[in-house]
Amino acid sequence: MPGTVAVLRTCPVRVGGQLDESQAYFQRLFWTFPPCIEAFRHCKPLVSIDGTHLYGKYGGTLLVAIAQDGNSNILPVAFALVEGENAESWSFFLSHLRQHVTPQPGLLVISDRHNSIKAALEAPDGGWLPPAAYRAFCIRHVATNFALTFKGKDARRLLVNAAYAKTKVEFDYWFDILRSENLAMCDWVNRIEYSLWTQYCDEGQRFGHMTTNISECVNSFLKGVRNLPVCSLVKATYGRLAELFVRKGREAQAQLGTGQQFSQYLVKCIEANLKTARCFMVTVYDRDNSEYTVAETTPTGSFSLGSYRVSLGSQTCDCDYFQALHFPCPHALACCAYSRVTWQPYVHPVYRLSSVFSVY
Repeated sequence: MPGTVAVLRTCPVRVGGQLDESQAYFQRLFWTFPPCIEAFRHCKPLVSIDGTHLYGKYGGTLLVAIAQDGNSNILPVAFALVEGENAESWSFFLSHLRQHVTPQPGLLVISDRHNSIKAALEAPDGGWLPPAAYRAFCIRHVATNFALTFKGKDARRLLVNAAYAKTKVEFDYWFDILRSENLAMCDWVNRIEYSLWTQYCDEGQRFGHMTTNISECVNSFLKGVRNLPVCSLVKATYGRLAELFVRKGREAQAQLGTGQQFSQYLVKCIEANLKTARCFMVTVYDRDNSEYTVAETTPTGSFSLGSYRVSLGSQTCDCDYFQALHFPCPHALACCAYSRVTWQPYVHPVYRLSSVFSVY
């Protein structure tokens, strides 16, 4: 396919201490396809990276960069076949990923806590340092590391619940339980900067996306290819991506043809939020700046604050749902209904069906 990017690295062959210029060993390969490069421009402004071991005669590790569209579909956008997860191989992958696929400023990179990834992202000339890009940890990897020290499903569950909390109140609730279980658990967690693993401190950069999704990617996209030789593996990624783009493109086109404006994921979330919003009492706080106070008249969850401050102008709410997911929370929807304005302008463009169709 014209425009395909393939970067091959080889290492020299030594015979009796001398370089044999006529031969070379395969070392690393980075590749991506033009539709993947174009697709990422219309996906959420984040990319998750991870590696999976290859089987069979050649071994090695497959590094993958995974994007997510506005309908919560995952999409592999770049690959690298390397000798293993070390600083050099991750630098090779990330430098070409940044150069060819993800040049956009302000991206979020979700990864595990591997020191090799840390070294590659913090390289001065890599293009991944703030404010050009930001880093967050996959909560699945954090929880796995946590469980190695503190046994038991309950401890792991408490950590994950704290990570997914959208407000400080909810986070403190789970963290206090964690503290009451074992103070050492809190000490372990406090060694990791909160902005790297909690949703309430991420300033909306995650779009609610907390893991690298490598398991889902392997099961749905890379299943059966990890034991193939190099050329066959690359061809397999091309064939499966081609099938994926055709299938998802037709789905989005069919939905556009029925007059739908937003992704199915967004529509389901809005419908659920609208049901909850009927139970709220809205008071105008500042009409000029579209700011409101919303009081919950019936319980909606275990972490209700009772009253919430909503600003439609700045698209914020005290529940932090609005900021975290970039579409109206139940409180914001109640304010829209009260003021007789539509909620559609307060949805991030990535959730529009036109954007989802543009991905494919």
